Amino acid sequence: MLEVIYVVRHGAEQLATHLLHVDPPVDLIYSSPFYRCLQTLLPYTTALAKAKGQDNVQILAERGIGEFYGRARFDHPSPAPLSVLRTHFPHLPSAPVSPSKDPDPIIVPSTKGETIPQLHDRLAYCLSHLIARADADPSSPKSLLICTHAASMICIGRALTGVMPEEEGEEDFKCFTCSFSKFVRRRRSSAADAGGQEAAKWDPERPEEVPDLGWRGGKGVGGGWECEVNGDCSFLENGEERGW
Repeated sequence: MLEVIYVVRHGAEQLATHLLHVDPPVDLIYSSPFYRCLQTLLPYTTALAKAKGQDNVQILAERGIGEFYGRARFDHPSPAPLSVLRTHFPHLPSAPVSPSKDPDPIIVPSTKGETIPQLHDRLAYCLSHLIARADADPSSPKSLLICTHAASMICIGRALTGVMPEEEGEEDFKCFTCSFSKFVRRRRSSAADAGGQEAAKWDPERPEEVPDLGWRGGKGVGGGWECEVNGDCSFLENGEERGW
């Protein structure tokens, strides 16, 4: 079963050196498909590929951990398609031969945006599926790295721990540029007890209707997680910058 989740916000190359020395080392890498997140991971994956071999490093892009743009009537920005991103980032998976399209994302925000509660539930829904997927992986990954954005980083902390403040704007989980957080899984009696919550499935035809997995009240997704490192920036030359 998955034991550790690392979460970072996009930023500078100094993050790469830090990620190379985390304990336990990273087994799986997920990223928001927006360019700035993939660009942040590039120095790390390049160094990792030199050590482990080019074919042993892979970044999985997932729309569900992407940017938050609030609520508006106009169409919100979308990331470039994977066919374009692959020309810039060598560690994205190759295009599938058949069928001739990329795997569907776990969840995609509405093009008209989302409310803050919807953002929290979107991250919780995505995380529950990422965790369940990792738990079922025959290679038995122990750690997962997520590169995301400021608002999403805050919501990830809340969804994993299940701790949702009364005021949405309360300062709890830090998200400075290139900050690093670590979440450790709570011990459970069985894989079934710790697995991803089964609830209503997200319907791409109604993207604004995000299922509520009941993660609040200290429950957390995937059995719940404890925050061991909260937005650390001590490894950065200029320390904390551009927090929310």
